Amino acid sequence: TKRVGGAGTNASEMAADGGSSSLQLPCVFSPKSRQFLALCAQDGRLRIWNTDSKTLHQEYVPSAHLSATCTCIAWGPCRTVKEGPQRKKRKSEAVQVEEKADLLAMGTAAGTVLIYSTAKGALHCTLDGAHSGGVNCVQWHPEESLLYSGSDDTNIVEWDLQTGKTRSKWKADHAAVTSLCVSPDGKLLLSAGHIIKMWDLDTKEVYRKFTGHSTAVTTLRFATTRPPDSNGLYFLSGAAHDRLLSVWQVREDGKDKNSVVSFTLTDEPQHIDLVTSNSKEEAVRLAVVCKDGQLHLFEHFLNGPCKKPLSPSCTVQMSDTKESPIPIPLLAAVLGADTRTVMLAYGSHLQPVMEKVEINTAERHVCLTRDVQTTLSLSMETTVSKVKTPIVNAKSKVLVPGLPGHKAPLKGTSQGSEKRKKDTDTKEMSIAERLGEIDLSTVSEKGASKGTASLTTDNFAVLLVQGLESNDASILNKVFQTRKEMVIKKTVARLPLSAVLPLVEEVTYTFVLSYRAALMVRWLKAVLMHHTSYLASLPDLVTQLGVLYHMIESRVKMFHKLTKLDGKLYLLMTQVSANICSVVHSIISFNLTSQELSLSHKERMSLSSPHFCSYTPGSCEAVKTQAEKFECCF
Repeated sequence: TKRVGGAGTNASEMAADGGSSSLQLPCVFSPKSRQFLALCAQDGRLRIWNTDSKTLHQEYVPSAHLSATCTCIAWGPCRTVKEGPQRKKRKSEAVQVEEKADLLAMGTAAGTVLIYSTAKGALHCTLDGAHSGGVNCVQWHPEESLLYSGSDDTNIVEWDLQTGKTRSKWKADHAAVTSLCVSPDGKLLLSAGHIIKMWDLDTKEVYRKFTGHSTAVTTLRFATTRPPDSNGLYFLSGAAHDRLLSVWQVREDGKDKNSVVSFTLTDEPQHIDLVTSNSKEEAVRLAVVCKDGQLHLFEHFLNGPCKKPLSPSCTVQMSDTKESPIPIPLLAAVLGADTRTVMLAYGSHLQPVMEKVEINTAERHVCLTRDVQTTLSLSMETTVSKVKTPIVNAKSKVLVPGLPGHKAPLKGTSQGSEKRKKDTDTKEMSIAERLGEIDLSTVSEKGASKGTASLTTDNFAVLLVQGLESNDASILNKVFQTRKEMVIKKTVARLPLSAVLPLVEEVTYTFVLSYRAALMVRWLKAVLMHHTSYLASLPDLVTQLGVLYHMIESRVKMFHKLTKLDGKLYLLMTQVSANICSVVHSIISFNLTSQELSLSHKERMSLSSPHFCSYTPGSCEAVKTQAEKFECCF
């Protein structure tokens, strides 16, 4: 279960109810102006989108983005940034001063916290050495240069960003800390696992405890800005697999054991934004994006308990414009200055769509239809990107490695004795003729004799590309049946880049067939050896290889159980075989004894002579003869 919401988002897997849920990726808007949208996609990269220009503003790849993935994101308070030339200014010149969102904290599964600066477009600092487990949540202090982080190691750490070191560290609970929230005045801190605790930040002591969630708490937000000694301080909480948002009142007399208000949802909350209430006469406005991709809007006056759960005043869904509409998931939403304006982020984490819309809150259900492009085309501002894009016109011709047009095989340098023999009388064969000449059981790596079609890696590469482009099962089956490692490696090495991804998809599809899995592993290994750099450059690689990865994971998980079963069957069969042998020996011994008793005295004397070869267990011929007599299987 993960938290994705408001000022901080959590995407780390937490065991709730003994099970794990699907991965929820961090996604959060910048405070105040909502100019930026920060999110981490499946590839582990941090992308910051400009909500005004709808373009990719910055992209940051952590050095350990594969092993130490980003689990949570939180924007810091807006800072004063001076703009303009750096020269010395005259007294008459006015200095433009503007508060902008700059620092961004990212918690990782390795236990470190990365501070990224959008103003510099680079990593500001790294906070490490305090957590022994993955960081589940990060939260900024609203005024001071302090940051709080909660981890699987059950500790809360207070970081001093001026020094980059730990200022304080204390044990929060016996379970992992899954959510944090600092009060608007900066004096109180909410922490949660299964139990919600309110801490006094001056003394680091527990001020109050709240129980009521049966699963891990993933969302904590203060709903009011009133002091706690006035019975007017409220906060809300959401938990994993829980379709209710609970509102708690911090009472002066301490009688605040149960929640006072509940908001009903269609699924567990992923992203929450609210406008806090400053007085009893001011309502709390709440926008909740659920796991099912729907947005729920609430508006309520917090003034004591309410027995019945409150339904949303308006529910927003999105779908495409096709004849059979497909839902478009909402990723995040923030409330505008007025009650009708909402900033939405929807679509894919790799290329989200940001839009400011006006919603008629008088209607209970609103469905917005949008035409979302499914193709991925990341655009980055030229002020940030250092990559120069060449100008291409209609007459330009793109050359890629491989077999251009598949007209002729590539001519490489000869290696050792592997020389291709030329035959001037041989005409170029068609695809069907080449398929007919393929005899995979008699392929020779040194080439074919004169007068026969030479089956080389060039032919295989051409046939494989042709089969992938035409989706011809007969061609692909012929090529995939080869078992020679050298032929497979050279064939994959000669493939054009445009055919690499279709080959991986075909291998994934064929991998399902158990009798072909052993052959497909060789092709997959060759692809990863020769084309790893190209695959790593694909922005949607995780989506493309997701099915293959999960398939391999399931097979690896079953390997240990199958090994155990194989061992048990081996012991069982060995014991059965030993029992059969002992029974056969007993029957043979009984037969020999019976024959001796039926013999005459003279025959017994002849049996006792030293020339008689008595039966021994090692006498294989005697055992076989007796076994045949008794019709036993030996």
